[in-house]
Amino acid sequence: MFVLPQTAGCAAFVQLRQLQMDNSSFLSLTVVLLGLLGPCLTRLTPRVSFPMGSPGRRLTSFINDDIKNTTLLLLTPDEETLYVGARDALLELDVSQKDAMTLKNKLDWSPSDKDLEQCSMKGKKLADCSNFIRVLEFLNSSHLYACGTFAFSPRCTYINLDEGRGRCPYDPYQRNTAVIVDGELYTGTVADYRGNRPIIARHLSEGKRLDLKLDDTLGWLEDPTFIRSIYIPHEEKIYFFFSEAGREYDFINKFIVSRVSQICVSDVGGQRTLQRRWTTFAKAQLLCQAGSELPYNVLQDISILPPAEGAPADDTLFYGIFTSQWSVFSIFLYLSTFYLLKGTGCGLHNASDNALRFVKENFLTEDSVRPVARSLTMVSAEHIYCRLSVQRVQAVNRKHYTMLFLLTEAGQLHKAVLLRGGAHIIEEIQVFQNPQAVKSLKLSIPKGVIYVGTSERLVKIPVSNCSFYWNCAQCVLSRDPFCAWDPVGRACVEIFEAQTPLNQDVDGGNVEEACSSALLTHRTRFGPSTCPAGELVSVSLNEVVRLHCPAASQLSQQQWERPNSRLSSSLYLQLKDGSLSFVATPTTLGHYLCLSTENGYRQTMAIYHVKQKSSQAPTSYTHQTPVTQPARRPSPNTSTGRQKDNTPSLSVQSIPASSTHRLHDGELLVSSRGPCYLKELVAVSILLVLCLSLLITISLYFIRQRCHCKTIPQPQPSSRDAGKVTPEEVEPTGNKTLGKSNSEVARGRNARGFVCNGITTSSDGLLPNTPI
Repeated sequence: MFVLPQTAGCAAFVQLRQLQMDNSSFLSLTVVLLGLLGPCLTRLTPRVSFPMGSPGRRLTSFINDDIKNTTLLLLTPDEETLYVGARDALLELDVSQKDAMTLKNKLDWSPSDKDLEQCSMKGKKLADCSNFIRVLEFLNSSHLYACGTFAFSPRCTYINLDEGRGRCPYDPYQRNTAVIVDGELYTGTVADYRGNRPIIARHLSEGKRLDLKLDDTLGWLEDPTFIRSIYIPHEEKIYFFFSEAGREYDFINKFIVSRVSQICVSDVGGQRTLQRRWTTFAKAQLLCQAGSELPYNVLQDISILPPAEGAPADDTLFYGIFTSQWSVFSIFLYLSTFYLLKGTGCGLHNASDNALRFVKENFLTEDSVRPVARSLTMVSAEHIYCRLSVQRVQAVNRKHYTMLFLLTEAGQLHKAVLLRGGAHIIEEIQVFQNPQAVKSLKLSIPKGVIYVGTSERLVKIPVSNCSFYWNCAQCVLSRDPFCAWDPVGRACVEIFEAQTPLNQDVDGGNVEEACSSALLTHRTRFGPSTCPAGELVSVSLNEVVRLHCPAASQLSQQQWERPNSRLSSSLYLQLKDGSLSFVATPTTLGHYLCLSTENGYRQTMAIYHVKQKSSQAPTSYTHQTPVTQPARRPSPNTSTGRQKDNTPSLSVQSIPASSTHRLHDGELLVSSRGPCYLKELVAVSILLVLCLSLLITISLYFIRQRCHCKTIPQPQPSSRDAGKVTPEEVEPTGNKTLGKSNSEVARGRNARGFVCNGITTSSDGLLPNTPI
């Protein structure tokens, strides 16, 4: 059993080199890895987070109770229509409107009752016997080609239904891939009911071209999980990305490896050797590894990034998500342009039988695909990513930045930008809550939206959210290549819509340089004789006060200041959420200033004036909740998107009165009501005193019972006994008491002797008639 070793500090690097073509290698691939080892990486925290339904992030959803599992998406070339492969249905949605998705047509394609009965008799769950569409491609300009699982009996259709084996999996949860090139369908899937015959094949060939597939007897594939197939026009090749069991590691029980393989679209098979079989198939290992550690060996998803405008076609890049077979870490793999069968080309149909036999026996390259970058860039221990899309954006400085849209298993969509210092997660958007088995992403660059298909619903999300940033500082600190500050319109806008020079700093996020000093909301300072007005907080002495400081972002840090005074740790407690807690005393009354610091820029978030209540004031007072808002009023077409539900509030143990609003230093501070616990505190104190009094009373009672002391009554002597002297009257030393009368003796006894539990004691504490 292998255990993933711990990272040996932050100095670990990947051995980097570029593969060269040799006689025994069919594949040459240039790779760059993105990932940074866990202990070397600070926590990847999204700067802004939007829960589901948050007004700060506009989402458009398509929900229909009769339509589920909308997990296969296909956009038309004009990107006005979105075709959706769902469960038992094919949908045509109009997505031309910015904030709407309208159902235009629905094609029901469900198995018959007989098909469902046969599927159930095979031991399958009835819910899995539906028709889950798994292949959806444009056959030509007028026809679609779709394949579905169809009750574990795959079917395909474009005009009429036909046989679907070898083109679509049987199991709806088994991953597959397909792409259509010039009317021919290329698939990576399984060709049998049990899923034991993996296949990469070509279908719908016409004329002299033949349908081709892998030779099942050669073991070219070992229990693969297909991820994606991508056609590269300038190379006339199709690349298949998948993970499979590595036969070359036969000393490890089912060691998973990630692969990339190629086929040429011009391949027609061999004349004698490899007839109706691929002659251009080759595969290599994608080695995502840092130093001597075990590799991140399981490929999750892959996405293509075309070259920038005017750049050579060889600058095509691929981005992928890798996870480890032994750990929960996820890592990014950044693949640069690669070439398969470089030097030999795709024309092997006229090759000799000896050459084809060599191809048949040496389809796996000796060398693995290794990175050419110097280090890993990103490792996420707290997020497990499952899908991604990638886009290149040109910023205000004319520099291109790579944007990643990453879907987590937990249902969040992360928008990240790759910078020189590593990945920066700009925002986090929750798109679904319940666990989803199959999910998909489809990015529309011309429309500026990304589609997320899940089992619950279909969601359309704009790639930019510039109107959320209410001032220049927040716009620059977001470091979003899509957004920049317009000093004329005093708004954060999309760079494609602006007609004036914009302020932006994606690389550094330097507010002081990017924003004009006249437009900045400077930090408020306490002067020697003046204090800012602030929000009034009336308190009683000895109350516990808690002042909240709203965070500008999840990357900011809050600090507190007082005029001409330091916040002693013996008097003040700053909590993890940035709030300040203390007891109201004459020393702690006065002004408090809350500051937020991010990337070296400090700004005022809240100002409070804590004041003692007057004797005539009621037992209630107002406590305030500061919420940072834009100083200007947004236009009806602009969404400020501030989240009021998640804004921290000030809590002081008193009763609130009316709410107030005040605009200070370009930021709106809003007051709200809050709970009071003064009456409850008095009631609890009274009950505590009563309980203690009762406990003391009961304790004294039992002590008195155990030791009950009282005076012993003495009877009056009769005349007959008046002259007698009792033994008790005789002094231990022999002195007599004849000089005293009986009454005096009695009085002396009562004055000097007491009975405790039936035993007489003298006033000096000694027993009577006891020698001293």
